[in-house]
Amino acid sequence: MAKKIPHMDKQTVVVKFAGDSGDGMQLIGTLFSNAAALAGNDLSTFPDYPAEIRAPHNTVAGVSGFQVHVGSTRIRTSGDLCDVLVAMNPASLKANLKWAKKGATVIVDADTFTEEALSKANYASNPLADGSLSSYNLVPAPITNLSRKALENDGLDNKTIDKTRNMFALGMIYYIFDRSMETTCHFFETKFAKKPQMIAINKKVLEAGHHYAEAAEIVESTINIGSAPMEKGRYRNITGNVATAWGLLAAAEKSGRPLFLGSYPITPATDILIEITKRRDLGAKAFQAEDEIAGICSTIGASFAGSLACTSTSGPGLSLMSEALGLAVITELPIVVVDVQRGGPSTGLPTKSEQSDLYQALFGRNGEAPLIVIASSTPANCFQYAYEAAKLAMEHMTPCILLSDGSIGNGSQLFRIPKMADMPAINPPIVPANDPDFKPYLRNPETLVRGWALPGTEGLRHRIGGLEKEDIYGNVSTDPMNHATMTRLRREKVEKIADCIPEQKVDGDADADLLVVSWGGTEGAVNTAVKALQAEGKSIAHAHFNYIMPLPKNTAKVLEGHKKIVVCELNEGQFVNYLRGKFDHLSMKQYNKIQGLPFTVSELTECFEKLLAE
Repeated sequence: MAKKIPHMDKQTVVVKFAGDSGDGMQLIGTLFSNAAALAGNDLSTFPDYPAEIRAPHNTVAGVSGFQVHVGSTRIRTSGDLCDVLVAMNPASLKANLKWAKKGATVIVDADTFTEEALSKANYASNPLADGSLSSYNLVPAPITNLSRKALENDGLDNKTIDKTRNMFALGMIYYIFDRSMETTCHFFETKFAKKPQMIAINKKVLEAGHHYAEAAEIVESTINIGSAPMEKGRYRNITGNVATAWGLLAAAEKSGRPLFLGSYPITPATDILIEITKRRDLGAKAFQAEDEIAGICSTIGASFAGSLACTSTSGPGLSLMSEALGLAVITELPIVVVDVQRGGPSTGLPTKSEQSDLYQALFGRNGEAPLIVIASSTPANCFQYAYEAAKLAMEHMTPCILLSDGSIGNGSQLFRIPKMADMPAINPPIVPANDPDFKPYLRNPETLVRGWALPGTEGLRHRIGGLEKEDIYGNVSTDPMNHATMTRLRREKVEKIADCIPEQKVDGDADADLLVVSWGGTEGAVNTAVKALQAEGKSIAHAHFNYIMPLPKNTAKVLEGHKKIVVCELNEGQFVNYLRGKFDHLSMKQYNKIQGLPFTVSELTECFEKLLAE
């Protein structure tokens, strides 16, 4: 019987699961995340997988990874370097060892380190035997053979058994972190409710991994991570894409408008379409279109008919939607376009994250075609900003582009589920039947918003389309002065939305020497780096933008109070150039990363320290 080894308390831990495509790393990463959430930990995850459905077996190009950062304190990022790395084959070790801390526990399936696999991963020698891993706590476990041994009496072939290897590795991780396996066993019972043998064999291999780790004493002490302090409420682990879908569903309920989503599947946005397809019970309608053009055109039609109409896409799809977006602008119909950004241009890096589409969202249409642009910044607040996008679009009768990205769309975080009664009201300007004052482009004098006249409503017949409209009356007009008037009104309507959004907040002193500016999904890493330097007494502040078109009314005041400004983005400088165009009297530096990877806290900290020292 294995001796009882001591516990070690830690505030935060980063675990990375890596293996070949098909090894089930995304699954066990998610199961470990769910177990951490139910244990009361805060968490953030980062799925990292290849674009190929089945890349060549045992090659670095085919490695799939899932990183989890858990803690007893607030977790804002998926972590820089991991404390524990699980590598199911040589290629996954090759691709991910650089992300492991020195001294990290590295668990490998030693049975996969064959000459052929080592050669495919470009190893000159076996790293398990050549001493190159001496600075790590290496655990070369015979995972494949032990999984087969655990199931040797179950009458299964090796191909079927080998699909359970990931559960053996997960059992080892549960031992290291002294986690209950109950939630994972419940997952088996739910997923395989009609296949009792699958429930039994997965439980058996999970337990075998736990028993092996205990008997082999793979770590000097197990790790205990206490519960994180959290506001009272009901929580769940949620991905950004699912949170986005829920935000749109909530907005439909609050506004009284039926939800319609017309989309073409595209990585990394497809899960929004999948989630809304499941919600027919809430009255949602989902249409899988033949392409992005059909998706947005169906959305415009649904908006004309009175729905909260949305479409979801990524950068290449947004390009195809440009002409139809112009139609939504000129007809002044509310639609929401969710753009889950990925690396570009063209097909680019489908499964990697980049803030690549800001220029396209702001300017990617012919003519003067302003619309609302906002950006979510965490998996959890995708709910909030999807709700806000729908509210702004409907109340101001104009399209809204919501920018997310692959990291937050597929990454997950703890989400406190709000009560519908606490959500802000949404009041679309629907024109009542037989309104004696109805004119299609008659505007609210304060907001410049036209009314939403639903087809089939008595007394509200009117024309609509892509040709320029006559002011107030909506007839087709080619009059030069009318075109100038309508162009100005559409622009001013969007600008006036600044009166309806929150003022920009600053984390830190309003006159700090260095102001760090960020937007969208970089918030967690940037703010973590800033707070670490603030704790050292450095004069640094952080302004993170979620509202981009229009900008918050106090943006100039926020920017003007600092000696230095640096704008951090996962692109070559799209937001900084947008700000320079609006505030050309200010000098702004920039820090950019275009690798398909999120910022690390360490690289940002180094950048900020250099700027402060100049």
